[in-house]
Amino acid sequence: MKRLLFFVAFNCASIMVMAQLKWPATTYESRPWTRWWWEGSAVNKGDISRLMKMYSDAGLGGVEITPIYGVHGEESKFISYLSPQWTEMLQHTLAEGSKFKMGVDMATGTGWPFGGPWITYQDACKQVVYKSWKLKKGERVKDRISLMQEPLFRSAANKGAALSDVKDPVESNNNLQELAIDQVKFAKPMPVVAVMAYANGQAPMNLMEKITPDSVLNWTSPFDDCEVYALFQGWHGKMVERAAPGGEGNVIDHFSRKAIDTYFKKFDDAFAGKDISTLRSFFNDSYEVDDARGQSNWTPEFFNEFTQRRGYDLRNYLPALFGKSDNETNARVLYDYRETISEMLLDNFTIPWAAWAKKHGALVRNQSHGSPGNTMDLYAAVDIPETEGTELLRFKFATSAAHVTGKKLASAESATWLGEHFKSTLGDVKQALDKYFIGGVNHVVYHGTSYSPQDAPWPGWLFYAAVHFQPNNPFWQQFPALNKYVERCQSFLQAGSADNDVLVYYPYADAQMERGRDLLKHYDAMKPEFLNTPFEEVSEWMLGNGVAFDFISDKQLLNVKNAGSKLATGGVQYQAILLPANKFIPLSTLRHLLELVENGAQLLVYKSLPADVPGLAHHEEDAEALKALMQTLQFTTAGGAQVAIFGKGKVWLGADAKTLVEASGTRKETIASTGLQFIRRKYQKGHVYFVSNPGTKTIDTTMMLQVNDKFAALFDPMTGRMGTIKAVPGKSGGLAIRLQLGAGQSVIAQTSPSSLGNVTFALYASAGAAQQLTGNWQVKFEDGGAVLPPAKTVSTLSSWTTWGGPEYQFFSGTASYTTSFKKPAGVAVAYTIDLGKVAESADVWLNGKKIGTVLGPDYSVIVPASALVASNTLVVKVSNSMANRIIQLEKQGVIWKRFYNTNFPARLPENRGSDGLFTPIKWEPFESGLLGPVALVPLKMVK
Repeated sequence: MKRLLFFVAFNCASIMVMAQLKWPATTYESRPWTRWWWEGSAVNKGDISRLMKMYSDAGLGGVEITPIYGVHGEESKFISYLSPQWTEMLQHTLAEGSKFKMGVDMATGTGWPFGGPWITYQDACKQVVYKSWKLKKGERVKDRISLMQEPLFRSAANKGAALSDVKDPVESNNNLQELAIDQVKFAKPMPVVAVMAYANGQAPMNLMEKITPDSVLNWTSPFDDCEVYALFQGWHGKMVERAAPGGEGNVIDHFSRKAIDTYFKKFDDAFAGKDISTLRSFFNDSYEVDDARGQSNWTPEFFNEFTQRRGYDLRNYLPALFGKSDNETNARVLYDYRETISEMLLDNFTIPWAAWAKKHGALVRNQSHGSPGNTMDLYAAVDIPETEGTELLRFKFATSAAHVTGKKLASAESATWLGEHFKSTLGDVKQALDKYFIGGVNHVVYHGTSYSPQDAPWPGWLFYAAVHFQPNNPFWQQFPALNKYVERCQSFLQAGSADNDVLVYYPYADAQMERGRDLLKHYDAMKPEFLNTPFEEVSEWMLGNGVAFDFISDKQLLNVKNAGSKLATGGVQYQAILLPANKFIPLSTLRHLLELVENGAQLLVYKSLPADVPGLAHHEEDAEALKALMQTLQFTTAGGAQVAIFGKGKVWLGADAKTLVEASGTRKETIASTGLQFIRRKYQKGHVYFVSNPGTKTIDTTMMLQVNDKFAALFDPMTGRMGTIKAVPGKSGGLAIRLQLGAGQSVIAQTSPSSLGNVTFALYASAGAAQQLTGNWQVKFEDGGAVLPPAKTVSTLSSWTTWGGPEYQFFSGTASYTTSFKKPAGVAVAYTIDLGKVAESADVWLNGKKIGTVLGPDYSVIVPASALVASNTLVVKVSNSMANRIIQLEKQGVIWKRFYNTNFPARLPENRGSDGLFTPIKWEPFESGLLGPVALVPLKMVK
């Protein structure tokens, strides 16, 4: 038997108390959502209604409308973004959402980032460039104080295009959909925004008034070793990527409040007199302005904003900004510049966007990562922080912000690129989703589903990400089971609050003080800015050793309050704050930390205390104050660490995380040592653990949960089964329970101080040898194509691609396998029906009753012995992937990649054709169907 599954023992006496155990109530938010690509916005009311019913029937809770580029040949159906016809389609979608009890979000733009044809150069993203001249006494700058912007053209068009094909200004072109421009710059003069002279021992001199109309600097240096700097404002040239018709154009200047207001006015005008009150939220994809040449690192009001925020004039320090002064001044000025950009992104874009959405009765959902700002604060400023990717520590930036600010939801753009096109299974998706849940995500948004009209030839309209959550995908047959699994998990994960113990300080200042390659840094995950740092080290250690933690920023720390010996913020109580050997810390942060310690908190210091404050503004006085505060800490040795008693609390200093955690009494969950992963949440009456087994082997072990409850129950989110389980309180706290988790399996454990009922959640062990089913199988192809192959009877299970001609080889769809077997002799309380290998997912029926859905990596279900009769009929309905039929289309030369802009890129270079696009032309058909061997395994119940 490959896996020990859970089963609720059936008995009449238990039915009366079953109401005490139940899954939390579900809503449209507890069900998974999907990003809904409107290609070319070529939508119509009939197909919107048809598709939303299909999505609802499949168990999706909502859609996020994101218009993108169109499909060749469908131009007559394109709808211009935010036109009256487009808003009519939006309103119809909202009405259908209400009808089907689904939520609707919409991106505040097309493609990404925000921008469009109504964004002129005045409001478009900008960059700064400098030139400098060294002068001796009596010399003048011989060059004109002017600079031409270097021309640039980058396109994602299917056909070759060049800068010569584009008119200036870019929004004046009427073929932007075909041009598919990613970035464009025209050769034209860049306005000069500052001219300064610097000489040793002299105050910086502003020379802007010395420039003549013909760009000559009418000034002679009165000093030796004088240097003149001229700053020029250029256009970054970033265009909206993957833009829909009517959405093509310049990306906005994210640092300019004026540009933001101009951008949103277009929406206000489009929505005027329209009812969009049922729209749940507006969405913003990750920053992605600077995934281009150069950086958007300037805005016209920057000098004024800098002076107001930092207290000095940046123009006096231009050499330091560009790394031409001494190292310390360089670092401090650059920090202040970056911090100003970060604050402007928060104050001039994120907060106004959220306020604008609120005026329309909507929330905002935001991917803050990738931006040149403090992602923790950007996430905290929105209603639903959203992450993406595959790394647990990456997820924690978004989910931590949700936890420490008390937000109900933390979402994830899910399963974007799991593998190559058409290769990802629902089992692969489930494993990816479990990782999100472990990382604190509780609102899955698949990436994604393309709107595809009913008359579109198979495979329909597709998006270029590699997992295709489409009704045309054969796995749609088993998709409802995955969605029900997500709904059950999220029903628990959206209730209560996080129950993490340590607040790990986000050492943003350390990264900002390091020069790096460019003026701006972009913060996404641990990599690259925190790679191989103590911050990464200690976070990885806690992740692997069962210490539950969240990240927290300086701004968020100021909202943390004492709650006795604990720390309260966002409705969560933490046991300690940890400083990850950060070198720099703002004075206000350290003062607040020590105030918390003085009132009873514990501060854990990994390796070393901060030594300085960041930035140039007020540096000397703040550094002295910081040093004085540090000197108030008097350390002595205790428990392998150094400890300073400060008021009612303690500051622990240790060379390793293990020593700090143990010395301070911070909880460690032994779950982590078994290879299982977990997340813990707190409820009014107890706790909940979501536990997953990411490994390849079954884990059957008794473990101590670090909660002081007395009773426990288990919930299997894949099957819906639930029941109480034996729980033994430890002598010094904690609660011991036994868990059996097969490869890729997950379970929810609920603990409580009071009884949860007496319905038993059965645990099993093998009660004898497996009995292989050796009879014939009747195979009938039920759904899919290109054609339905003839039915077939087989005595040996093998891939249906080996059964004959191309109708078998290239079939993508669903086939039912039927066999009969006798009830095994011997005594057993239940049986595992082990299907062996399945390509790729299946629904299982026994004697006319559906008994489960299997997605992999394990393909087995458990049934009670009472479900078997003397002669039994087993039906397994197997769906393979889209791949085999796609291979046939490619080999036949059928043109199915008909998309503007990014026309289906390959995930892996070996699958890239001569045209640069994805091709499976070299693939052979993939194994498909029920491969077996299929066996029955008798089970006995264990305590």
